Amino acid sequence: MNATRFDQLIDRRATSSEKWEKYADSEILPMWVADTDFMAPQPVIDALHQRIDHGVFGYTCTPPELNRLVIERMQALYDWHIEANDLVWLPGLVCGLNLACRTVGESGSAVITPAPVYPPFMSAPRLSDRSLIKVPLKRGEDRRTLIDLDALEAAITPEAKLLLFCNPHNPGGTLYRREELQALAEIIIRHDLIICSDEIHCDLILEPGLTHTPIASLGDAIAARTITLMAPSKTYNIAGLGCSFAVIQNPELRQRFQRVRKGIVPDVNLLGYTAALAAYRDGDEWNRAQLNYLRTNRDYLVEAINAIPGLKLDPIEATYLAWIDVSAACLDNPPHFFEQAGVGLSPGRDFSDDRFMRLNFGCPRARLEQAVDRIRRALLNELPA
Repeated sequence: MNATRFDQLIDRRATSSEKWEKYADSEILPMWVADTDFMAPQPVIDALHQRIDHGVFGYTCTPPELNRLVIERMQALYDWHIEANDLVWLPGLVCGLNLACRTVGESGSAVITPAPVYPPFMSAPRLSDRSLIKVPLKRGEDRRTLIDLDALEAAITPEAKLLLFCNPHNPGGTLYRREELQALAEIIIRHDLIICSDEIHCDLILEPGLTHTPIASLGDAIAARTITLMAPSKTYNIAGLGCSFAVIQNPELRQRFQRVRKGIVPDVNLLGYTAALAAYRDGDEWNRAQLNYLRTNRDYLVEAINAIPGLKLDPIEATYLAWIDVSAACLDNPPHFFEQAGVGLSPGRDFSDDRFMRLNFGCPRARLEQAVDRIRRALLNELPA
């Protein structure tokens, strides 16, 4: 493989990186939280330099060009027509999940979420004084994990008002097909629910031939019941700049969402807007190169992990997050075991399934190979003679 900018081993220690500071006093490789170790696209870096050189950093507002770029992007990628009024800019996607829980239903109502899933899906309802109903994922014939629609429908109670959904799914990287989303939409409509769809990884589709479908793009009926959350943060590695957005096409639902956030959730900061605009305007070529690099990392990782006794890794269609089944390794404390091996992974228990660990392969190949070698050596030492 020819060396690329994605092969650069950038030293992120002592940069206030949440990912790297967790293990600042050790040699543990951080492969946990979902940001990559890749330098952001050069157009983003250049735009930030230009804005900083201006030297004035007062209160800001959404650049009209950014609204236009998002509208054009939704139309070009998904044949989804949205308008500027449908966009609500936010300083992060997680606050969007929490706002959705506070927007829909009343105190004491219920929120449904699939499990295992990204941890804020389970904390947001509780922080919002809502009860949580977890619906299991099921394994499809093609080894993808999907929401069990029968279990979902059986779990819906009169108190249930909101479904938190994740597509592509985190963890596991499942990309939902159009017909699967249509079946889900029919349940949402039939039971008079609202759906908040986290689609932050929609630009990170690794499997050739697959395309992302926003559930709100399927028709007016489901669009009127959907809060779609997206962001450039995961795609272009600019999460630290805090810029995300919600698409809410139902005016009444959008007004409630805005009312709940008013005075509590701040606006996006100046540099967040600057980076997002440059990324969406000039970052697609960079992302195509990133996707090619991530595919080679994914293919290497799936083969390497499945060759290690006690571990199993299903195909990954999207994201740079591997969901590794460690149950056959019979480890008493998997997070501690892998940290002792020199690799910091996300514990599966945080996602509601302690049989798994999540590994972030959005890093230079040399670092990924080093992590896999440490995991292999540690597990082989665990095997009985």
